[in-house]
Amino acid sequence: MPQLFTPLQLGRLQLPNRIVIAPMCQYSAVEGSATDWHMIHLGHLALSGAGLLIVEATAVSARARISPADLGLYSDDNEEALARVLAAIRAHSPIPVAIQLAHAGRKASSRAPWDGGAQIPPDDPQGWVAEAPSPVPHDEGEHAPAALDGEGLARIRDDFARAAQRAARLGFDGIEVHLAHGYLLHEFLSPLANFRSDGYGGPLGNRMRFPLEVFESVRGAFPAEKPVWVRVSATDWVEGGWDLPDTIELAKQLQQRGCAAIHVSSGGVSPKQKIAVGPGYQVHFARQVKEATGMTTVAVGMITEALQAEQIIAEGHADAVALARGMLYDPRWPWHAAAQLGAHVTAPKQYWRSQPREYKDLFSGLHFGQR
Repeated sequence: MPQLFTPLQLGRLQLPNRIVIAPMCQYSAVEGSATDWHMIHLGHLALSGAGLLIVEATAVSARARISPADLGLYSDDNEEALARVLAAIRAHSPIPVAIQLAHAGRKASSRAPWDGGAQIPPDDPQGWVAEAPSPVPHDEGEHAPAALDGEGLARIRDDFARAAQRAARLGFDGIEVHLAHGYLLHEFLSPLANFRSDGYGGPLGNRMRFPLEVFESVRGAFPAEKPVWVRVSATDWVEGGWDLPDTIELAKQLQQRGCAAIHVSSGGVSPKQKIAVGPGYQVHFARQVKEATGMTTVAVGMITEALQAEQIIAEGHADAVALARGMLYDPRWPWHAAAQLGAHVTAPKQYWRSQPREYKDLFSGLHFGQR
């Protein structure tokens, strides 16, 4: 059995294989509520045979959205809309489904990528004032965010906890807390975005405090038997910014608080970042975090080939691999990887007849004749 297709334990949740569908923003919600697009998009990915599907970055409040069309989980309408999507997935796929809870911080109030992605001014009918650790904009020429005071920090902790409670009611199998890509919790971590002089700024321990408090609020609000983990940026790719040793220390602190895994990405907090992009360019970060902490790690970033993914797992660089754009391009990537590696994968019975004759045992547990 190829290592990529062996089960993986996340707390008490067992994944059937080590292929994770990474959260990918769709910018297609209405007032935070999932639409028919989410039904089609997530339903499609749920048939992929992957080991875990993580729903896109989901805002814990209206102000926490990246764009006006971001998915949210802060109202009864949001919860009801996601319930409809999840019910359809559960009816037709056994795939475990998690949700990524997020706050956009100073990168909020932005246009969708296909509309340019620029900041929407606060006085625009679709815009609002972003909030952040410090009143420093993400890029030159942008409106500065409002610096969070103690009341604002408490509100956001509570927003994350309430969203986690809604996720529990919906029956999600796990929660990923978004600490990466330059959004609010990453902003607290990075000295490039956090210039506070109180107990939430300055030394590393202070900069980690609020993200750790948010993690604890989510962990406390979600059923103990279900896993909660994080996605982090291992480095800012900017001199003087957040880096791998900081990430390892954060991982150790999260581990003590019951974090089930760490999903290791990078970058996003500064337009000055210089990223050395190439196949598997972030995998070594996952490996080093794993070696330093023993935590379950998920590697992500230009992992596109089955043999590449198998090598990452077989050689112990990470415990799972996450695919994002590659899964959008090829939503049956796990099928094709299983065929190439000689493994089995789950598929809906409506598609059983699709397996090529040379891969007649590709789909798990199938024995049927063809007329």
